[in-house]
Amino acid sequence: MASQFTKSTMSKGKDEVYVAAMPLRAAKGPAQLVMSAAYSLNLWDLQHFMVIVKPSSRPQAVVFDFQPKDPENIYTALAVLSGQPMPGVVLVRKLKNMPRTKCWFIGSAYCNALDAANAFNGGWETDLRVGHHDCRDYANGLVEHLIGKKNVLEHLRRNSSQR
Repeated sequence: MASQFTKSTMSKGKDEVYVAAMPLRAAKGPAQLVMSAAYSLNLWDLQHFMVIVKPSSRPQAVVFDFQPKDPENIYTALAVLSGQPMPGVVLVRKLKNMPRTKCWFIGSAYCNALDAANAFNGGWETDLRVGHHDCRDYANGLVEHLIGKKNVLEHLRRNSSQR
């Protein structure tokens, strides 16, 4: 698992916070192939970002992300291409295994990260507009809320492009 921030900042008993990237979802067929290729080529703007909290109190991590309500719908793809807003949804789910690639340890939370993330989600506006209010804004905002680090994705982008 890649780490851009040193784990020496971790304290025993604190919730760990990670950011992970995965391919954008698209309708089956050519659009899905393009998204998978973009992810494989590490095209930063064509990846979906999410925040993972690994609580110190339980073994199973929890993933938080913000995405279109229906990411595989053709109308969603048209809204993305035209820059139009679309309905979004904040998802929270348990994670069986941590991602092995494109997953970065960011730091340790100063509080109960699950409670803080749920409180953050309660105030998150769910109208999604790619490039203006999307998964990148969500991940940056949630990480800042949990551990105080600003613009974490830009930091990761700079460091990953220097390799």
